Amino acid sequence: MLNSKEITGSIPTLNIGILGYAFMGKAHVNGYKQLSYMMWPPPAVPNLYLICGRDEEKVSEAAKRYGFKGYHLDWKELVSDERVDIFDNCAPNSLHFKPTVEAMKNGKHVICEKPLAVNSKLAYEMYKISKDVKGKTMVAFNYRFIPAVILAKQLINEGRMGKIYHFRAQYLQEGLVDPDRPLTWRLRREFAGKGVLGDLGSHIIDLARYLVGEIAAVSGLTRTFIKERPLSDNTSQKGSVDVDDAFESVIEFENGAIGTIGASKLCHGRKNYMYFEINGSKGSVRFNLERLDELEVYFANEGTKKTLGFKDVMVTEPSHPFTKYWWPHGHIIGWGNLFAHELYHFMDCIINDKDVTPQGATFEDGYKVTKICDSIAESSLTGKRMELKFDINKKK
Repeated sequence: MLNSKEITGSIPTLNIGILGYAFMGKAHVNGYKQLSYMMWPPPAVPNLYLICGRDEEKVSEAAKRYGFKGYHLDWKELVSDERVDIFDNCAPNSLHFKPTVEAMKNGKHVICEKPLAVNSKLAYEMYKISKDVKGKTMVAFNYRFIPAVILAKQLINEGRMGKIYHFRAQYLQEGLVDPDRPLTWRLRREFAGKGVLGDLGSHIIDLARYLVGEIAAVSGLTRTFIKERPLSDNTSQKGSVDVDDAFESVIEFENGAIGTIGASKLCHGRKNYMYFEINGSKGSVRFNLERLDELEVYFANEGTKKTLGFKDVMVTEPSHPFTKYWWPHGHIIGWGNLFAHELYHFMDCIINDKDVTPQGATFEDGYKVTKICDSIAESSLTGKRMELKFDINKKK
């Protein structure tokens, strides 16, 4: 008989309750599983406790597949369960407000997928409530946790870029180019609030604020090119698309920088192309999500006539953000690994009582991003430049 020793330790456990089992639910589960063994030692061991969804066949299958202890069909039962420590909201946008508010009031730590709400009025209410609860709250803007993006932020904070002049970003996909693609919840205002503007656009708006600073004004244009789509794969009956499938906006920052942002899902050949470029008085950086382990940099004081041009930096050294947890240098990580970074950060803030900001996005950030999305949409309707005014009370 082999001799063995029992493994003991003092790492705490946090019980996870997730609302939603599809794309984002799957991504978050993957993050919890990865961080518990790759990012060792984790601040806490995530215990996949309960998962919730309305389709019993699908949610019960998800519970088995992901390894949850059980499931619910009603989110109210999930957020009221005293054993749930973290409520993770991965549901469609229309289910962000009520479950998240109830979870906060029930003392849960809450991470909610972006956008925080279908409009800025609801997002503001969520922000106000978050200021008066004991649990930690965070919006799941996972692109803040890309090592190359964090490196770009560090270069800006260190003054390597000088005074920032420009921020440009585009988020392009081809997912809606087929006019026969069915009318999913993301294409219906009732469930999504906005289309590409709230989906892809909220990511680049958040990155603009995270990297450069607060946005002061916007001038926007939205468009719906394909106005009707089949109700399902198996019918010729069509329904109206009442959200945007593309937008463009000029943005002005409080610090004087200017920029352009836009997004579309009608771009043949673009799979998940999120690009930004930042230009300052001393240099520039540019980034492409489809090559997320790389950051292109240019510093004016390092150039010569023979070496002018961007340098491609592989952000895979142990000294780079989060990289030490993964593989030997030069071995890349992927999109799915970002959720491990994000959830590790959130659990670290819970266990060690840290602020989720500035690395993570607060509910204040979530409200401001939603307000900017609303302002771009309003600008498109009115043709007017919209100045941003945020109703923020800094007092606890």
